[in-house]
Amino acid sequence: QVQVVESGGGLVQPGDSLRLSCATSGRTNRDGAVAWFRQAPGKEREFVAHMRGRDNPYYANSVKGRFIMSRDTAFNTFYLQMNSLKVEDTAIYYCAVDASRTVWSALTQENTYDYWGQGTQVTVSS
Repeated sequence: QVQVVESGGGLVQPGDSLRLSCATSGRTNRDGAVAWFRQAPGKEREFVAHMRGRDNPYYANSVKGRFIMSRDTAFNTFYLQMNSLKVEDTAIYYCAVDASRTVWSALTQENTYDYWGQGTQVTVSS
């Protein structure tokens, strides 16, 4: 069974940085994408970034240039370095794992992902 555990959330001020971690275990397919999504209060969950295998990360326009997704060499732990944080980045951030190698065009969609973490709260406030 695949397990996904996020950590690293917290309360920061606008302009600060924060790094989230996503620890995965039980994955049998390292080529399956891992993604970050977020859900702000009163809003639907939205795509943030994904990585698949050795491909470069792909980002939502809202975070491009500010967030950096990376992983360890064992493809077990994934990170989301969040820089220049804004109030509108406030949300619960979720890590999700695709059990198969879904086509690239579908990797921004929630229903692509088979396993989800419990989420970690990020609050950006002055």
